[in-house]
Amino acid sequence: MWQKLLLLSSLCISASASADLRHYVASLENSAWRIGENNPIECRLEHDIPEYGKAIFSSKAGKDTNLLFTLDMWQKPDAVTDATLISRAPSWRPGDAAKSITSLKYQKQFNGEVPKKAAWAMLNELSQGREPTFYYADWYNRDSKVAVGISAANFASKYRDFRSCLANLLPYSFDDIAFTVLNYQEGGIELTRFSKYQLKKVQEYLSYDPDVELVLVDAYTDSFGGRSINQRVSEKRADSVKDLLIASGISQDRIITEGHGEKRHVTGNDLEAERQTNRRVVIKITKPI
Repeated sequence: MWQKLLLLSSLCISASASADLRHYVASLENSAWRIGENNPIECRLEHDIPEYGKAIFSSKAGKDTNLLFTLDMWQKPDAVTDATLISRAPSWRPGDAAKSITSLKYQKQFNGEVPKKAAWAMLNELSQGREPTFYYADWYNRDSKVAVGISAANFASKYRDFRSCLANLLPYSFDDIAFTVLNYQEGGIELTRFSKYQLKKVQEYLSYDPDVELVLVDAYTDSFGGRSINQRVSEKRADSVKDLLIASGISQDRIITEGHGEKRHVTGNDLEAERQTNRRVVIKITKPI
């Protein structure tokens, strides 16, 4: 596979001298890198490619460090297209050999995406002043070749900012807190120690994410005590969670609460462990798709 990529690399590079090659890359003067997002839930490093589109490195909060490169094209592919990603030396470093990074496939009407390992390789090549470049055949004319270069000019300072952002990403994602179950000590509105920790995670995430659309808070009790008392207790628990979420910056008109009392048990009520499972608040969070 790598021998094939290296051969293809040499063919692509030699093609750069051909009049049939359209080469898109920012010049030294207009190569501008910027931080698109810089917060604990998302980091984005962006670069405009004149007359073509935009290059985007992105990473989101989660248990594992993730990285995605997106080649955001003004004109999306009109057919499935094979492409090769190569690291080229800039024009002011003649003689430096090109390096193959990976091969990929553009899907029809979608942007080009590069997965984690190859995206990190691209960042490494850029940090060394090299120019990751995509080569492919024009989907309207297979005899016409296209090269799309990512300029390393003015990259270093913004890359430092991007790495700093990556270091501060939350170690959990939206999916990790979108459905959260909190449990209570027997009686009253005192959460268990673990549930306090879970709620803090929800509060922290929501304080950074402006795209949260709706937060549903449903509270339940065990069957000990009178039914009407349990209903009031569940309502108080739901309201107490709502107050904490409002304190995190979520507007109250996006929070809906409901107390269900001792309805909808998820287990028995004979053992304390079972009753604690039934004494719960379920937080469900939605975002636009």
